[in-house]
Amino acid sequence: MTRADYTLYARHNAGSLAPQIVLEEIGAPYQLAWIGSSPAEVESYRRINPNAKIPALMLPDGTTVYESAAILIHLTDAHPAAGLAPAAGSARHALFLQWMVSLSANVYEALLRYYYADRYSTGAASAADGIQAQALKDYDRHLELVHDSLRPYVLGADFTAADPYLYMLASWYPGGMAAFQTRLPRLARHAELVRARPATRKAEEDHTER
Repeated sequence: MTRADYTLYARHNAGSLAPQIVLEEIGAPYQLAWIGSSPAEVESYRRINPNAKIPALMLPDGTTVYESAAILIHLTDAHPAAGLAPAAGSARHALFLQWMVSLSANVYEALLRYYYADRYSTGAASAADGIQAQALKDYDRHLELVHDSLRPYVLGADFTAADPYLYMLASWYPGGMAAFQTRLPRLARHAELVRARPATRKAEEDHTER
């Protein structure tokens, strides 16, 4: 990579938190482009990401990538010295990819159904209520699965890009992380460990201020 800036398109309480944590962890130069939620700003942002979803990352060569899991995986590949993923081609890297895809396809997907249930039905509000209830059950089940693997991180003793991703997704749980203290203690401990890292503190400070 050249010594040029990345640009991370971000919004408070959105999927840009985990990519910013990873950018901080690897020490890559970057700038934040905050995207508001007004119709005009969202429409303008479609020129960056046609789905109008946060986040997107402009690479140093001007290429724009979206989908949070793709961004995180790319950053680990582009900056292998940071050690945020096992060596490509190894069995542990296969497990890393497994969890990255699972977090995206299962945990994140359940969250979208929970918070945007009305988008998943053309029926009345009662249909959306049922979708939301099922989404929360699915979200719980997927978090329980990853909880059982934590030792204390997703890949055991090694902190990887999967950990900020899990941290971000778990933080959106209705009722907050306090809900995990008794029921999912490993997940609660995982959150404490990730939150204590300077990269996380910096990213959360930026996102809180916005």
